[in-house]
Amino acid sequence: MPKMPRRFVRESKYRHVFGDPYKKGDCYDGIDISKNSWDGGNYCAVNSKYIAVVLEGQGGGTFTVLPVESTGRRDTNIPKVSGHKGKVLDIQFNPFNTNIIASAAEDARIKIWRIPESGVTSNMSESVIDLVGHSKKVGCIQWNPVANNILASAGFDNNVIIWNVETGSKEHVIRGHTDTINCLTWNTNGTLLATTCKDKNVRVIDPREEKILFEFKAHEGSKPCRVFFVDENRLLTVGCSTSAERELCLWNTDSLDTPITKNELDQGSGNMLAMFDDTRKILYVAAKGDCNIRYFEVSDESPFIHFLSAYGSTTPQRGFGVLPQRALDVSKCEIARFYKLTSKSMCEPVSMVVPRKSDCFHEDIYPSVPGDEPALTAQQWLDGENAEPILISLENGFVPTEKTFTVDKTRTSKPAPNKISATKLNDDLRNSFNQQQDELKKLKEVLIERDRRIEELEREMKRMKSSDETDNHEDDIEEEEEEEEEEEEVHSEPEIISDDAPTIIPVA
Repeated sequence: MPKMPRRFVRESKYRHVFGDPYKKGDCYDGIDISKNSWDGGNYCAVNSKYIAVVLEGQGGGTFTVLPVESTGRRDTNIPKVSGHKGKVLDIQFNPFNTNIIASAAEDARIKIWRIPESGVTSNMSESVIDLVGHSKKVGCIQWNPVANNILASAGFDNNVIIWNVETGSKEHVIRGHTDTINCLTWNTNGTLLATTCKDKNVRVIDPREEKILFEFKAHEGSKPCRVFFVDENRLLTVGCSTSAERELCLWNTDSLDTPITKNELDQGSGNMLAMFDDTRKILYVAAKGDCNIRYFEVSDESPFIHFLSAYGSTTPQRGFGVLPQRALDVSKCEIARFYKLTSKSMCEPVSMVVPRKSDCFHEDIYPSVPGDEPALTAQQWLDGENAEPILISLENGFVPTEKTFTVDKTRTSKPAPNKISATKLNDDLRNSFNQQQDELKKLKEVLIERDRRIEELEREMKRMKSSDETDNHEDDIEEEEEEEEEEEEVHSEPEIISDDAPTIIPVA
């Protein structure tokens, strides 16, 4: 009997990755997690030192920040970071400073906070600096992966703003979106941004030129979709069709009429959650209200998107935070770690592990990853310089470097594009001030001359009025005298003189 041909199975070192949830005692329990329905931001952010979770209610926009080792059940009066006048919609740790976190909220503000070394042990309300520029609530924020203290934000005013956090200044504003922006993503070297929008279009942006390079419709469904840069020429989108069928699409930016490939997943009502590991090219896909996380590997060969496996649990997720790759446990062969927010007021860590028998460092599954040193300063990036991320090896583990963070609150606006020197700027201001003083002096002289002229005219009018009254009075006297003379003539007796003698004969 002839043997059946063996089915070809694609080789991949990540093919048997499995999810390993933490025990309940190692979770963060008793946290009143936000129930906000906005799907564009993250309600959980993690780095090598802290975990931050957005809280529900609490009299405004609040979140808490705990040391990662501070597991177990939390007290109901957990210390909070509060300062926003509206609900917090997104939080993001600075990739180059573990003690700095940004928060965006419905009050149209972005606040930058400095977290104490011991975490938030008492309520905080004073931010380091506020970024004010959006006219409506801010839904998404993302730090530049290469340049220090460069932050991108997307607001419900349909604008994307690039901020220099060191100065609090609004450096670039990208307009052109016609509806709410659902997703905001940098490419690996921080030169381009990609966005998804409620109008169903994906846009790729050059932020320093404030220019939309191209846009296309990725998915026909109305639910929010996600976009990621795979490499220089390819984009990966996660969305749904008009029949609410979830799908993955891979696109070549040279030809955006049709995707390179499309993978149909399943049907569901929950909005999609996704994370892309750009060093291993692994996409993790979940959805709100679902209990599983599926993961796919993106390659250069057909069919390009390969299903690896899925992690399933009995607790539905409301969101999750993602640990930076440099903080992974290499002795456990951990290639990703999610902090899953559940409906039971709990944050549950889940490790994605490659099954290996040896606990030594496996270089094949741990490529070099971005460290916590920026390749560019904020000003270098704003001046047009480009650089690749500074990579580190995880063979000897990772220890975050201590950083300082200072802001210059005296600068709140974008510097002039021709980079005018401070001396020249002061001279120009001084000349302008002197010119204004001269103009004011001339204006005062004109006003004084006008007042003097008015006084002269008033005096002349009074004199003329007095003269007219005198003339009228004299005329009246003359008229009265003439009338009296006429009356005397009328009442006087006329004399008749005869020829013989001057005898006066009265008339009877």
